[in-house]
Amino acid sequence: MLHFQNLSLRRGNKLLFEDASFQIHPGQKAGITGANGTGKSSLFALILGTLHADSGELKLPKDWVIAWVAQETPRDSRPAIEYVLDGDRELRQIEKRISIAETQGDGHQLALLHGQFESIGGYQARSRAGQLLHGLGFKPGDEDRPVTDFSGGWRMRLNLARALICRSDLLLLDEPTNHLDLDAVIWLENWLRRYAGTLLLISHDREFLDAVTDHIAHIEQDKLILYSGNYSAFERIRTEQLASQQAEHLKQQREIAHIKSYVDRFRAKATKARQAQSRLKALERMELIAPAHVDSPFHFSFRPPEKNPNPLLRLSKATAGYDGNAIISDVSMSISPGDRIGLLGPNGAGKSTFIKLLSGNLPLLHGELETAQDLNIGYFAQHQVEQLQPEHSALEHLIQLDPLAREQELRNYLGSFGFMGDKAMEKTAPFSGGEKSRLALALLIYQRPNLLLLDEPTNHLDLEMRQALASALQDFDGAMVIVSHDRHLLRVSTDELLMVHGGQVQEFSGSLDDYPAWLAAENTMATGSEAKNGTNRKQQKREAAAHRQALQPLKNKLAAAEKKLEQLHLQQQELEALLTDTSLYEPSNKDQLKQLLGEKAQTDRLCEEQEIQWLEAAEALENTRKQAGITSA
Repeated sequence: MLHFQNLSLRRGNKLLFEDASFQIHPGQKAGITGANGTGKSSLFALILGTLHADSGELKLPKDWVIAWVAQETPRDSRPAIEYVLDGDRELRQIEKRISIAETQGDGHQLALLHGQFESIGGYQARSRAGQLLHGLGFKPGDEDRPVTDFSGGWRMRLNLARALICRSDLLLLDEPTNHLDLDAVIWLENWLRRYAGTLLLISHDREFLDAVTDHIAHIEQDKLILYSGNYSAFERIRTEQLASQQAEHLKQQREIAHIKSYVDRFRAKATKARQAQSRLKALERMELIAPAHVDSPFHFSFRPPEKNPNPLLRLSKATAGYDGNAIISDVSMSISPGDRIGLLGPNGAGKSTFIKLLSGNLPLLHGELETAQDLNIGYFAQHQVEQLQPEHSALEHLIQLDPLAREQELRNYLGSFGFMGDKAMEKTAPFSGGEKSRLALALLIYQRPNLLLLDEPTNHLDLEMRQALASALQDFDGAMVIVSHDRHLLRVSTDELLMVHGGQVQEFSGSLDDYPAWLAAENTMATGSEAKNGTNRKQQKREAAAHRQALQPLKNKLAAAEKKLEQLHLQQQELEALLTDTSLYEPSNKDQLKQLLGEKAQTDRLCEEQEIQWLEAAEALENTRKQAGITSA
């Protein structure tokens, strides 16, 4: 087991934590959480022996095999699969000894070594490595490409695969989801659940932590404390602790009231049964977790766009791709203020291509893209972070956007993103990945966009900043399209899910919880269809088109019910406004009051009847989709 006994650790003059005492038993999976700079990565360095404790002791079994993800990849010209197999150190040692025994002609030693090789699963090692690469998003044939062919993000995936293939007793993972898309995150989550060793996991993805961990080691105020349960359980405990302090309790109540207002507002405006239920559940979860984050250093909001035209943009039979090759085809849709869209789809299906198309950074191959005159796009992607000017400070970046603004106002704004005091004046060159992402987001938000295009906005952001971003997006008046591997952000920020798959962009009729099952079925279908010819695929497409055509009457009925319900809600609001006139309640206006009250009662009854029809239409559409086994409109 890992045994921490009165352990204290410093980096330079800074105390990270002191007097930590707890045990992590074999097979347990502990998440390591805490704000950036509190010592999470230093704790890993301590376990690996590259740092030493200032006092106290850390004990772990001497024979434990430890696996971790290297942060750099050497320039290696060997095939990727060979690089990954190097992670199984015992396998490579036995292979080397077999080679020597063969050279020496030592038959007895060869027999012993081949027995050891079989006992550690050596004959299945290449298959295991291939499965790891496939799960992490590599395409068939990538395993034979040289490591130097891959970009930095994909090399980090190779390093992750190299750590996972090691038959380790202790696995240390530091932000393993940063360079993964949602599909790979779901695969890794399932792999780690099955991992038999002890796991220490640094992550800022709450759903990933919830699914994988059974303990949380949290670093805060110079203390490292181990809590039983997953991250949600830890948040509940921390909420109770904070609520015991009156000042913090008052902050919690304000935060809860703020979130409840969004629940109520959305409940009043919801016109889609499935999305409404998903949205309300997400907001209720936000109400639960918000108190655990009341002392976050990040508190910002989106200022309303200066103009909010409707629609913001429209696509008509749009086709886009690269070098004349289409990635997505025949897309027709419009985006209006209030649309909150999450993009799903397998790795490489075209999610980022679609975002680039919407942003205007990728020209159309065919079709049309119409944009409103006052469209103001806020586009966040990794290249925005890379375009920060390293010799300029956060304040200088903001002054370039608004040279007439008062410096104190700009400082106050940057402070809400964690750039307080002298930090706002420091050059951005030495900023961490999280700090650069925060600054890029701050600059984007300051420009008051009416259409947000966010491509993996949470990479490198810690839990507190992710929570602040999720809360801020609740109040955004424009439209948004989001690609993210952070399922919590998708849950609380989006109402509609679109599937990018097979060159198409269509509605995903399930919820976010249905996506892993869809993905598993798609992978099974892809594996099983390798032997099938193109005729079967054409037949499947014809059947899917027939299903969609059969759904159209139900969709029309639902749309008509929604329209009627909206009209009745407007009548309700008008009558309620009239009934607030105090003069109506004078004796001389008794007949008029009676008439209005009668109209109000009639409208309320019609509303109730129409809501039932609307819910029945939505349920009929949903059931028909499930019976047909389709996930797109």
